Amino acid sequence: MVAINCDMGESFSIYHCGDDEGLMPYVTVANVACGFHASDPRVMTRTVKLAKRHGVRVGAHPSLPDREGFGRREMKMDREELTAAVVYQIGALSGFLRAEGMDLNHVKVHGSLYGMSSRDPEVAQAIADAADVFGAPLMGMVGTVHEQVWGDRAAGFIAEYYADLDYRDDGSLIITREHQAFDPVRSAERALRAVTEGKATSENGKELTVRADSVCVHSDTPNAVELAEAVHAALKSHLN
Repeated sequence: MVAINCDMGESFSIYHCGDDEGLMPYVTVANVACGFHASDPRVMTRTVKLAKRHGVRVGAHPSLPDREGFGRREMKMDREELTAAVVYQIGALSGFLRAEGMDLNHVKVHGSLYGMSSRDPEVAQAIADAADVFGAPLMGMVGTVHEQVWGDRAAGFIAEYYADLDYRDDGSLIITREHQAFDPVRSAERALRAVTEGKATSENGKELTVRADSVCVHSDTPNAVELAEAVHAALKSHLN
């Protein structure tokens, strides 16, 4: 069985990002921004309440402290500092979850921190140290340092596949500062194949081995709602 996850709560103050209201009916898990790349206390409150209303589980979506760059610029932080930053963010969201009688479902780091932790064991371990404080599973990619460091954690490891990003021949993600629109039909077909066959195709046509415990759709993809609806329909019989 599989989940559909989406990065949500990425608005800030009067600035709006993503159609969380439109997306929530088509996802089963929300990764809620914790204030370092996006979100604020009011946005976190609204997003948690919206998820509860739709029966969607909530995980923390912590980032490097890079609001201006939306968490998509790399920064150098030592292990202790990075762990503290992630604990701080998870702790903030945990308060809003507690207020609604909800549990923290998982942790999925955002943007450049996700990419850095997929390559650097020290960064990945710093994130694991933070998640261990809350006994939360970590979401990441197989075949990377994520799996090497997080794969045997007692709290669990959730492998994800991306419905709206392309893959390089080495299995890494092609991450741009701004997401581009994706063909919903093609994305849904690819997501179903990842779930049922454990296979994906790189941008150059190479066959890749993947694992999809959860399929991600980004809320800031231009046609995110249409894409999420198509992925949800394709995976409906496989959803947990």
